[in-house]
Amino acid sequence: MDLLYSSGVSSTSYLQTHYSHNQGYFLLVSMATDLRNTFFLLFPIWFHVQQAEAVKLVWVAVVGDWVNLMLKWLLFGDRPYWWVQETGFYGNSSQPLIEQFPMTCETGPGILVADSLSRTQQIFKACLRSYVLTSLLLLSLALLLYLCLQLAGVNLLWSVEKARRWCRQAEWVSVDTSPLASLFRNSGTLMGLGLGLHSPLHVHSSETVVSRGVDGAIYKGICLSATLVVLQLFDSAFQPPIHSGALFYLLSFCKSATVPLTTVAIVPYCVTTALKYKREKLL
Repeated sequence: MDLLYSSGVSSTSYLQTHYSHNQGYFLLVSMATDLRNTFFLLFPIWFHVQQAEAVKLVWVAVVGDWVNLMLKWLLFGDRPYWWVQETGFYGNSSQPLIEQFPMTCETGPGILVADSLSRTQQIFKACLRSYVLTSLLLLSLALLLYLCLQLAGVNLLWSVEKARRWCRQAEWVSVDTSPLASLFRNSGTLMGLGLGLHSPLHVHSSETVVSRGVDGAIYKGICLSATLVVLQLFDSAFQPPIHSGALFYLLSFCKSATVPLTTVAIVPYCVTTALKYKREKLL
């Protein structure tokens, strides 16, 4: 594993040394691929542009991140930013210097394993029961593994401790990026997607658009704009208390479920209702 970690450190050091002028671009890409931004920004945009691809995006992100989390807990996957501070791999030679940023202090999983799921077509036909059972199954299996490893004396919050020890600034370490927070956030997102796709609100808005010949481009544009505004306001207004333990994870689950539910069902229903009312008023 030391060879793997050292190659990661070397690659990071090379990029930071030779492409420092592109630092803003790399940070932007990192922020865009962060799952929180994926669910709050990319998913709403993609859903109102290409619904099937947006649904696949959520499934791939949730299940892939869950697999990554299991591997992290079982294989103790480390981050190069922390490993380089503790390893004796370099001996008497000087270790590479790599710069830290707020996103490098995240304590959740960091390996991407999801390509096979992206090729599965059954996810587009999943019923509400499948969404609920899958969400609960992912959550239950992860918590069961967590409890078993805890009983075996394994500290699964070691990544949080390392982040607090080695991150350049303590305020960069957030409980919102911890493994358990990621687990509840992802499970909630999948649950909310299932509730949204199979809710009467989503069915009504879809049927209204088809039956009344609502202009597709205008409808999607209004839905997209309204969704982004509502989600940003919701995200700013509702922040689960980080010092409340189990309550934080429960509220994180509910908040995450609200995001796809709002995108898929609530906003489209409100938009179709408003457009219907305006049309009837004009007539």
